[in-house]
Amino acid sequence: MSAKKRILFIASEMSPYLEETEFSAIINQLAIKANDGGFEVRCIMPRFGTINERRHRLHEVVRLSGINVSIDNDDHPLQIKVASLPNARLQVYFLDNEDFFKRKTVFHDENEKWFDDNSLRTIFFCKGALETVKKFGWPPDVIHCSGWMTGLIPMYLKTAYKKEPVFGNSKVLFTIGQTTFKEKLGSDFVKRANIHVNIKDKELEPYKDANNVAMFRGGATFADAISFGAEKVDKKLAEEFSKVKGKKVLPFKADADLTDYLQLYNDLAGK
Repeated sequence: MSAKKRILFIASEMSPYLEETEFSAIINQLAIKANDGGFEVRCIMPRFGTINERRHRLHEVVRLSGINVSIDNDDHPLQIKVASLPNARLQVYFLDNEDFFKRKTVFHDENEKWFDDNSLRTIFFCKGALETVKKFGWPPDVIHCSGWMTGLIPMYLKTAYKKEPVFGNSKVLFTIGQTTFKEKLGSDFVKRANIHVNIKDKELEPYKDANNVAMFRGGATFADAISFGAEKVDKKLAEEFSKVKGKKVLPFKADADLTDYLQLYNDLAGK
């Protein structure tokens, strides 16, 4: 009997923990459907301060402690917590850091001011997610990235992490969603995002505008397959990625039953 194929969901939002857009509910449903459909499933997301640890029964995973994420020659400790997704037999891992995620709002402060360190928080989450999987020793067959905050992950997998055995057979699906912020991640974002000597300047080019659209563009550029997670996405992105040679593309369906996603997971996993 063949072993179950593994799907890793890396998302910046997921119902019921954080619901910034409608796709948070779809990620919840996809994780449950994939788990019920014979896949082995795990999920990773940030532990934003808006997530109530007591209500959702989060607890620290001591065996995964001790990871430091290096950005700009500074080490940032990574704390990993876990909870069981309600009404499902699967686990969601939350990446936490005292400096980046303890605040009680997500990307803007109480006065709607954009956090100056959102660039660092994004890089920390993307690199931290991949380091967490290495610590798991759990090789995923499919990695589904959703949310602009995951946009660096497909690029990292094709560059800095391409020789890591745990990702040797991983295929990446990236979801382009709705634009949710107008601010910039900063003029030094691309420089900071270059976490490894194997990443060339040309590979960082899609991210040069350091905005919401650039994060989606970068993720879709390096992914093995693309989906659209909202009816209204940036027009340039829609034109650029609706048809991409050599990549399966799932259009947005308002009444989708998620069957297309499950079929794509099977195709990417080689089932």
